Amino acid sequence: MAKSSAQSGRPPLRQLQTIVDLLETPSLARIYAYLLQNGPTTVSTIISELDVPQGTAYDYVHKLEIADLARKTRNERPYEYDAEPISLTLSTNGHTQTITPALIAAVARRERDEDINVYIEHHGLDGLATALEYAGEYVDGTVNHRIAARELDLSPLEAEIILQALEPVVDEYALHE
Repeated sequence: MAKSSAQSGRPPLRQLQTIVDLLETPSLARIYAYLLQNGPTTVSTIISELDVPQGTAYDYVHKLEIADLARKTRNERPYEYDAEPISLTLSTNGHTQTITPALIAAVARRERDEDINVYIEHHGLDGLATALEYAGEYVDGTVNHRIAARELDLSPLEAEIILQALEPVVDEYALHE
């Protein structure tokens, strides 16, 4: 998780708002995930690699920096940025969910992967987070799509589709080790 406000001088609610924005804004999530996986890197590289508008890239990197989710690693031009890993656990009504870099990366794929987008529309972010856990076990071979379907209350076909869509995220974030 990002540093506490006592350490960083940043209000924790600003960090929380930015984390919420990461879950709601796939292009912001893509930039965060790219920085985390490929940083330190420049905004110019982000623009060319992710094909995002220049203004958007600068605004989003600045937003991440203000929330202490990204930091400047080079203080000379061209500036380079790196991302801080997120781990935020929320508990409400006896249910607990953890927001992780892998979940943010899965959200980041929403714009370009219709299967993930449809899954989120039907099952929400909590459903995606749970499916991501099963995707790790699926890649490990400890769970097959039929078991995941039963546990996630999905048809076997829908389970297979989302597990395969999440497989690259599992591999990138080593969720199956």
